[in-house]
Amino acid sequence: MSSFWSIWITVLTLGTLVLMYLILRMCLKNFAGVKEGDPTGHSYDGIEELNNPPPKWWSTFFFLTIIWGFGYLLLYPGLGNFQGLLGWKSSNQGVLNLAESKASAEQAKAAGKLVQYDREVAAADEKYGPIFQAYAAQSIETLATDEEALKVGQRLFLQNCSQCHGSDARGTTGFPDLTDDDWLYGGDPKTIKDSIMHGRKANGMMAWSAALGGEQGVKEVAAFVLSLSGRDVDVQAAKAGEAKFAMCAACHGSEGKGSAEMGIALGAPNLTDNIWLYGGSQRAVETSIANGRAGVMPAWQHILGEEKVHVISAYVYSLSQK
Repeated sequence: MSSFWSIWITVLTLGTLVLMYLILRMCLKNFAGVKEGDPTGHSYDGIEELNNPPPKWWSTFFFLTIIWGFGYLLLYPGLGNFQGLLGWKSSNQGVLNLAESKASAEQAKAAGKLVQYDREVAAADEKYGPIFQAYAAQSIETLATDEEALKVGQRLFLQNCSQCHGSDARGTTGFPDLTDDDWLYGGDPKTIKDSIMHGRKANGMMAWSAALGGEQGVKEVAAFVLSLSGRDVDVQAAKAGEAKFAMCAACHGSEGKGSAEMGIALGAPNLTDNIWLYGGSQRAVETSIANGRAGVMPAWQHILGEEKVHVISAYVYSLSQK
């Protein structure tokens, strides 16, 4: 940080604390010309205003917070380039990238350049690293039968995956259920790990409204799609939609069983099993066909590292094996 900005931050920070102190002192003085506790002469709706000072407990705590603020700024970095009396150093590059090697972390630690978060991560890696290394040496199928490994995988899942897939992994609209046996890209251990490691950027389902000739064409194709899973639909509409479905066969297959059945990792779902990622009502299916869909799952390789992804993969795999 340049000297100018260092001085700017220091003056602004200390000036704010001093100003707060002066304002508080001013609020505690009696400028009303009326003795404390006596009526001020103001009344409204039968309520008379008294000249009461701020509560003692309030002003006392306010003074303490100002004192605490000065103390904190003296002990820790916060005033420009001043590093604090405790000698803690701020990292110009923020926390260490979790994808960095353990050797790099050890070098930074030896150089004394780790901030608190970095030190905690390094300590956790040192303590739990051997455990994850031992798990990584085992196959996902083996870990899926190890109760202790599954407990670790479940905790990692709850911390990182439950926001989208739910704490019970049953998903919600737009986020797949991981407990059934329906997989867009395949449910074998290797494919599950690949999905978590590298994420899935859906090729996306295009909007078909214009290509199908508008609302009527969308309704007809939706009727045919719903008939594939045994739903009661308008027979004539479904028959008309069957001819138009040829445009969808490139991704979903001629029988509508999805790209996974064809051995192609397109993420096109099976339309014959009555499992719907975005809802299986007539309206929801029509919306999917008319406007298209595009879901994205982020890659977790650089966030968690392969060893932790390996354990989560075993947990996710185990959910569909029960």
